[in-house]
Amino acid sequence: MSRKQIPNDALVQLRQRLELFPPRSRERRKLIEEAATSYGVSLDTVYRALRERSRPKAEGRSDRGTPRKLSTAEMERYCEIIAAFKIRTSNKKGRHVSTARAIQLLEEYGMETPDGFVQPPAGLLTKSSVNYY
Repeated sequence: MSRKQIPNDALVQLRQRLELFPPRSRERRKLIEEAATSYGVSLDTVYRALRERSRPKAEGRSDRGTPRKLSTAEMERYCEIIAAFKIRTSNKKGRHVSTARAIQLLEEYGMETPDGFVQPPAGLLTKSSVNYY
């Protein structure tokens, strides 16, 4: 079963014709009714198609790829510590502690590093952000 759709060029022309009239005029309603009958769709389908066509596409956030809670350098430092912890806990079969557990242990007990003792505040690091970096 295929859905009936209004072609994009017809929607563009319809929008251009609708802009000539005030928002609540009868002429606009007539144009939409004519478009609905000519393409064999309901009035709601025409309104929905016009609404979807005018909606701008999301570009994404301007800060995409950068951590929000802390600086990139701090995030990379924590990730390096967690990665070293995971490597250090691996066994002969290559299994190691999970990222979530490594974060939990780091938050609860901290870790001694060559730069000193490191213990991030609870809730600062998340599994998804650590795995991303």
